[in-house]
Amino acid sequence: MVNRKKLVVLSGAGVSAESGLKTFRDSDGLWEGYNVEHVATPQAWRKDPELVLSFYNYRRKQVREARPNEAHLGLAELEKYFEVTVITQNIDDLHERGGSSQVFHLHGEILKMRSEVNRHLVYPIMDDIHMGDRAEDGSQLRPHIVWFGEAVPMMEEAIPIVQAADIFVVVGTSLVVYPAAGLVQYARWDIPKYIIDKKIPYSSSLYNLIAIEKPATEGVRELIARLVGPGNP
Repeated sequence: MVNRKKLVVLSGAGVSAESGLKTFRDSDGLWEGYNVEHVATPQAWRKDPELVLSFYNYRRKQVREARPNEAHLGLAELEKYFEVTVITQNIDDLHERGGSSQVFHLHGEILKMRSEVNRHLVYPIMDDIHMGDRAEDGSQLRPHIVWFGEAVPMMEEAIPIVQAADIFVVVGTSLVVYPAAGLVQYARWDIPKYIIDKKIPYSSSLYNLIAIEKPATEGVRELIARLVGPGNP
């Protein structure tokens, strides 16, 4: 069997947005009317954990009601032709429900909860987390989310994946948004690098960069045509 090329995708909020899931970047630093500092930082958790739980309980409900869009399905379809790994900044499970089999969540997962003391004590959660819900170490359970100001432990796993890529794709996030801006620098200089976003800033520092300035659904459709269209493997 011929070894298939490794295609690594870094996805961001623009992919989930077309399924109706918004992020604070959509509107002046607010998430559904909440200031990010009040609901998505360690300080917010210490100050008002009940508010933080309420906010994420609402977001979890939104994720359960959302459906994968054409971008999610298209990236999964590429597994027919490539060895695909998706590294996502998104906390929803739409890549998995869209059919992708290798997904790494840089910023955690809304459908999981963990001990507030031990980040390795992680449990699935489909409904609400309440004050008084305890992990096996006796500590309060919190969303399994990397909040602003916290370390991103999955970055250490993501870097070697990017370094091994034969093709690197950034979709739904621009090259000025961390961690996309950082991870893309680990891709080998000579491999093709595609960036798909509605608005792509100018970048002269990357070699072999192909820009597709379109929303995620349209952009992934074009990506598939370029990668597996007539005359391609």
